[in-house]
Amino acid sequence: MKLRDRIAAVLLAVAAMAAPARADGPVRLHAAGSLRPALTEVAATFEAATGTKVQPKFGPSGALKDEIAAGAPADVFASANMEHPQALAQARRAGPVVLFARNRLCALARPGLEVTTATVLAAMLEPKVKLGTSTPFNDPAGDYAWQVFHKAEALRPGAFAVLEKKALQLVGGPAGPAVPPGRSVYAVLLSEGSADIFLTYCTGAIDAVKENAGLQMVQLPDAIAVAADYGLTVITGASTQAYQLAMFILSANGQRALAAHGFAAPALPQ
Repeated sequence: MKLRDRIAAVLLAVAAMAAPARADGPVRLHAAGSLRPALTEVAATFEAATGTKVQPKFGPSGALKDEIAAGAPADVFASANMEHPQALAQARRAGPVVLFARNRLCALARPGLEVTTATVLAAMLEPKVKLGTSTPFNDPAGDYAWQVFHKAEALRPGAFAVLEKKALQLVGGPAGPAVPPGRSVYAVLLSEGSADIFLTYCTGAIDAVKENAGLQMVQLPDAIAVAADYGLTVITGASTQAYQLAMFILSANGQRALAAHGFAAPALPQ
């Protein structure tokens, strides 16, 4: 854990001591959809340990940030990037932002499509291959996909225009697909033929492959690989219990749960 992140964690603890009391109620956790399995587990452990209920809302981080900025009631915000919580902090809607998890982008490919790390860019550029992404600006996963496109341009001039034009923004927007509870949206979309390759978080790809063993999780080559830093903040005026939840996510127990779900957990002891 970097020094600045340790300092931010200390600031969270100090802020908790001075946090204004709010009427008793659940801690309202707004979190990126990619965090649903991990933070559902963390929230349950926190509830059992403290008796404080957690009311989670999962969705695209950009959309959640906009809701909070517009005044939606929230206590803790766990984003799939650093920029969205930092924007709230700069607007004095939230406190310090702490890096609490890392992810990266992978390619998830349908069964039968021949693709490897060495060939994934060529496959994405193939005219007949349907390329799925999330929605930029609304969802950091879409922003990260566009970063992949920019890196591809440096390798193959003209690649960005091709990839941007063919990218199907299938999730993360206001009209996302209806998926049964407990199902992987990526597994459903690839199984239905909506996409042949989907650029998504590696944690999401792992869950999709668990659901459908025929799917292929493909690591992106170093030249176009993109990492994702996740930021955590507490909303201004939140209760002491909200700060306790934030600190629990940063604790060894919370970090171990994130690691168990495929995230890199920067606050875990070495």
